[in-house]
Amino acid sequence: MSHPQAAAVAAPRPPVRPHAKPARPEFSSGPCAKRPGWTAEAVAARAFLGRSHRAAKPKAQLKEAIDRTARLLGVPEGYRTGIVPASDTGAFEMAMWSLLGARPVDMLVWESFGQGWATDATRQLKLADCRVLDAPYGALPDLGAVRREADVCFTWNGTTSGARVPDCDWIAADREGLTLCDATSAAFAQDLPWDKLDVTTFSWQKAMGGEGAHGILILSPRAVERLESFAPPRPLPKIFRLTKSGKLIEGIFAGETINTPSMLCVADAIDALDWMEGIGGLPATRARADANAAALQAWVDRTPWIENLVADPAVRSNTSVCLRIIDPEIAGRDEAAQRDFVKAMTKLLEAEGVAYDIAGYRDAPPGLRIWCGTTVETADVEALGPWLDWAFQTAKAA
Repeated sequence: MSHPQAAAVAAPRPPVRPHAKPARPEFSSGPCAKRPGWTAEAVAARAFLGRSHRAAKPKAQLKEAIDRTARLLGVPEGYRTGIVPASDTGAFEMAMWSLLGARPVDMLVWESFGQGWATDATRQLKLADCRVLDAPYGALPDLGAVRREADVCFTWNGTTSGARVPDCDWIAADREGLTLCDATSAAFAQDLPWDKLDVTTFSWQKAMGGEGAHGILILSPRAVERLESFAPPRPLPKIFRLTKSGKLIEGIFAGETINTPSMLCVADAIDALDWMEGIGGLPATRARADANAAALQAWVDRTPWIENLVADPAVRSNTSVCLRIIDPEIAGRDEAAQRDFVKAMTKLLEAEGVAYDIAGYRDAPPGLRIWCGTTVETADVEALGPWLDWAFQTAKAA
């Protein structure tokens, strides 16, 4: 006769709920966390609300945002920096529609935004000599295959894949074509070598923690020369037009925006510039992102159920860090079930007020995407790790 206790099965221990929470749970990859200490009142106090953006003081504030952005990023003399509509998307589309078609084009694709630019080049612009060089999420295409004579379009940092180009050594110094770089999740966090970049775009809503709907467009003298010598064989919407009568519209780069900007957003961008300058400028903003990414990777390295989506450490993003679950039970499920598991985890974290909006991008492999950019505090990244463990164990036990 068996002993009654022999049949008893010990109940599984519930996951240990951490005590300390991140002080700020905003880990979204766009719009991203506001800068530490941000207040709406401070921004509103400096905003020209209810004023025309063409009036003297609002226009001067737009010019201030342009000049200080260029100075902080180290943009060389002779380059033009401007504020344009529709966030980074508008800025990059403006450049593509205005510049491409004069030469062969190489489109580099390794995540969803690069894929979107490639779709526009091949299906909308219908460029005659256009190659798409692609790679799966987490990897980079063969950068050495880019043609010296071709224009090349690429994202510096793959916001939806977590992979970034390691440098610009693959771009020929004596290139014949232009380089069009979507740097929206790289600006202020990664090194941008301006001598290799002819068109650079980004938005306030990433590393600056700013608001959406406004893009930054930076043109090299080579890009300006192309604009003034090449007439694209296509109609251009008003918000895409950078020239008039064959000459660059200089007002765009002096605070005369193409359409009406939000002066509240402009004031918010200047607030972010104040903060970034105050902590030490570009070296400090890059160092903060590096420290945040290192803290998250340290947790990943000691955690058996997850890994960085990007296998090569040399090309891992320090801003939009993408992770995948490798626990055999979860990874063995079909894609829909894996996405449901990630959703369960993120709902738990949001309910606890620990982390918002950290599910991977909808077109990316199932997983997590955690913003580690400049405005995030390293202590919050370190506090997040135990909560990720808790959410994983809790979702798995459900």
